[in-house]
Amino acid sequence: MLDRAAIEGRGCVAVRERSTRSRLSRAALAALIIWLSAVTNLAPAKTPGEVEIGQTLPEATLLGLNGPSRKLSEFRGKPLIINVWASWCGPCRQEMASLERLAWQGHASQFALIGISTDDYPDKARGLLKNTNATISHYIDRQLQLENMLGASQLPLTVLVDANGRVVEKVYGAKEWDGPEALRLIGKAFRIPAVAPAK
Repeated sequence: MLDRAAIEGRGCVAVRERSTRSRLSRAALAALIIWLSAVTNLAPAKTPGEVEIGQTLPEATLLGLNGPSRKLSEFRGKPLIINVWASWCGPCRQEMASLERLAWQGHASQFALIGISTDDYPDKARGLLKNTNATISHYIDRQLQLENMLGASQLPLTVLVDANGRVVEKVYGAKEWDGPEALRLIGKAFRIPAVAPAK
């Protein structure tokens, strides 16, 4: 028969074990919540009708902001870089200068480069283009058609499309598009061997 001290001792051990397990469970749960939060923030949500990497973009009319309107299919036959932005988006404004510099580099003749504004008011988008002296052709989305098709759940978004209209890469967030890392990405996506930063 166990004496009272032995029973109380066992009880304390059992309580200590349960308490330790409880703390470990809470710590594991907290770690899981943090991990899920990080994964959720890294993985952009899908948009209705989004064209995935490997799929071909359907036809769409692009309403001109700083030039004439065009059909998306008119860009077929040459790789295409589509940058999706908004005038209220700080990172979008930040990367615009690098896209302009990219457009003026010699190897840029091997692909087309356009911008798509998701602004609700075309005047806001036009104002930004005027203030930044934009030379790239920019278009404005209407009724979320291009925003959803391209998967612009986060801005900025840059979509690399091959000469046949197939999406080969999507880059969320601002990038220095005339920098070495981005040029390697473009060269690899479009199989352009000699894309290198301008000196």
